[in-house]
Amino acid sequence: MYFTLFVTVLITAAFLVVAAYAIAKLIGPRSYNPAKGEPYECGIPTYGTSWLPVHIGYYLFAILFLMFDVETVFLYPWAVVVKTFGPLALATIGFFMLVLVFGLAYAWRKGALEWK
Repeated sequence: MYFTLFVTVLITAAFLVVAAYAIAKLIGPRSYNPAKGEPYECGIPTYGTSWLPVHIGYYLFAILFLMFDVETVFLYPWAVVVKTFGPLALATIGFFMLVLVFGLAYAWRKGALEWK
C-alpha cells in the first residue's frame, strides 16, 4: 500500500515539474540579448573575472546564523505544548538550550564570531 502511494506521489511530482517547465518554455518571454548572460553586481557591469575569493568569515557567520535561526524556530512548538507535557518538556528544552549554548561557546572560542 505504501509503495503504491510512494510511486503515485513520485509520478505526480515528476509530472508537475515537467509540466511547469514546459508551460514556462511555451508562454514565457524570450530574449536573446547576449548582455543577459553576463554577470552583474548591483546593476554595474563587472570588469575582469567574476570569480573572486570571498573571506571564509562570511560563510561561517551565515552558517551560524542559519543554525541558531532554525533552532529558534524549534522553540515555538515547544512553547505551545509545554503545559501539557509538564516537567519532562522543561527538562528536554533545558537540554536543548544547553546544547545551543555549548555550540555558541565553541564557535566563540574558535574565533568564528570575530572579523579579522
